[in-house]
Amino acid sequence: MHADDTHRNGTLTLMTTLSVNTLAQSLGEVPPDNIIFGHSEVMQSVRARLGKVAAANVPVLITGESGTGKDIIARLIHSLSPWKVGPYVKVNCPAIPGTLLESELFGYEKGAFTGAVGSKPGRVELAHRGTLFLDEISELDPSLQSKLLQLLQDGQFCRIGAQEDKKVEVRVVCATNRNLDAEIEAGTFRQDLYYRINVVNIRMPALRERRSDIEDLCTYFLEYYNRKFNCRARPLSTEVLAVLQKYHWPGNIRELENLIKRYVILGHEEVITNDLVTREPDFFNQEINLDGPISLKKMTRQCVRELERKVILKVLQQHHWNRKQAARTLCISYRALLYKIRDAGLPSNRTLRLRQAEKNALASSNAANTGAAAD
Repeated sequence: MHADDTHRNGTLTLMTTLSVNTLAQSLGEVPPDNIIFGHSEVMQSVRARLGKVAAANVPVLITGESGTGKDIIARLIHSLSPWKVGPYVKVNCPAIPGTLLESELFGYEKGAFTGAVGSKPGRVELAHRGTLFLDEISELDPSLQSKLLQLLQDGQFCRIGAQEDKKVEVRVVCATNRNLDAEIEAGTFRQDLYYRINVVNIRMPALRERRSDIEDLCTYFLEYYNRKFNCRARPLSTEVLAVLQKYHWPGNIRELENLIKRYVILGHEEVITNDLVTREPDFFNQEINLDGPISLKKMTRQCVRELERKVILKVLQQHHWNRKQAARTLCISYRALLYKIRDAGLPSNRTLRLRQAEKNALASSNAANTGAAAD
């Protein structure tokens, strides 16, 4: 192998290492399959589709809301493909200004523009015989969409300032959190490019569509951040898990990860419950399944129960969890309030006392250690 080849492979390896999605970057690892796909039916469908498409050298479009793990699926497509020994090169389209994106993608020749003191390969070239992942493809400038279309059509592209085309073998995977049909209607995305990148579509479900996986995700993040920060945050109580199951999760897995990270660092479950309750527009958001009959009576009961739970929690927080004062404020009996607290999955008085005792013990231990260090 020539020295240039060694240097080039080193560059590709570095780019492959750096091209990790937000979730994987924060963890420093790609989660195991049972965490990525969980047990929900929608994710098992994704898993089956992924297994079929990975081996075929066709463009793949991954769609879904932000924070659903589209980047991890792109990495899995690469790692399960015949080109897994090749580079995995990620381009975050919105992160690079439009004026620079063309040179980043396609490279340039010496003297192509002011400051181009030497030639430079673009990301497309660096992904030769590997995978090029274009994240948030909907943000791609219209002028670059035509060059990408040429790449997909005949595997050729042209560096800025070059006189002839270069040929590459690259598998293109794209992702977006937008509705590309609407972007086409608005004239911001080329229809012919859409057909080229959408040979196979993998839709990533929102976290609220896979609620059965929330507990396993919490356990995974909890164990990881306990190791990373050298903390001993306890497993989440059934009451808090019930709250997490009911939450709407507009930020999806990324939001859940950040919430567990805060819990591990700060060490008490009120971090979670207080944080979710403050997001009122998100918390009270009833899912409506339009695929079948809708029971208005059942939905009304669910909405009333959610609203009642939120009111009780706010009043309890206002009175520093003094249940007798909260019952008087709510104009209900103390016994009725205890029943509603249990029914809503809120922490019991015993749980709160145990947590407070743990906090006091931890504070005393820290104070003793500080005193010993000062001595």
